Amino acid sequence: MSCWRLLLTRPAEECSVLAQTLAEQGVFSSSLPLLEIEPLALTPAQLRQVQALDQYCAIIVVSKPAARLAVEQLNAHWQQPPEQAWFTVGAATAQILDDHGLNVSYPPQGDDSEALLQLPALTAAISQAQARVLIIRGEGGRELLAERLAARGARVDYLELYRRYLPHYPEAVLARRIAGERLNGLVVSSGQGFEHLRQLAGEDWPRLAQLPLFVPSPRVAELARASGAQNVVDCRGASATALLATLQETPAPAP
Repeated sequence: MSCWRLLLTRPAEECSVLAQTLAEQGVFSSSLPLLEIEPLALTPAQLRQVQALDQYCAIIVVSKPAARLAVEQLNAHWQQPPEQAWFTVGAATAQILDDHGLNVSYPPQGDDSEALLQLPALTAAISQAQARVLIIRGEGGRELLAERLAARGARVDYLELYRRYLPHYPEAVLARRIAGERLNGLVVSSGQGFEHLRQLAGEDWPRLAQLPLFVPSPRVAELARASGAQNVVDCRGASATALLATLQETPAPAP
């Protein structure tokens, strides 16, 4: 794996953690965060959702920022956290909620929406009549999850606690970083992360689209291919474990 030289694009704090994990395994990486997190003030309707969390049979938290902000809202509006089932896509997000004393389940393998939908605990939680599910997220995302749950008869609501935006960078910074550090692979953690990568690449995208692009799910893989990415690798998860396993199985391009 030491032949890989990767561009990481997650939010800054997550890039730092992932870079350290990769370095311990001999993988060089360079961080260029393409997602900045901005918490959103609750609307009156959202406040009512937070105060009525115990009316949902399942609460799904889709990201680490969503989990941290959800915990803040629980601390502000609940003396004791609600006892119903909570779910996450991955272990790292689950840990944030577990540390707060919540009853959290997540897929043991494959940290994506498809794996979560196959989780028996989630199936059991929504099997009751008139099941209500709350998805806690940032603005947009995880529509497939909501669609599949609705198809199973659940009523799905969203609680959006933050927005993601592309930080400002100088022109051509992406191409210069890749060339200057001889990077041979790109890593994105979400569909919006890919959209920001494509946006920042600008006129350099046709050339950068030839590099291996590691994505977390079939949905993001489809989005990337539709935008011209030539070598998309689906890690079936956004975790460091999923990325490292995929790197082991994927030969690095020749220098």
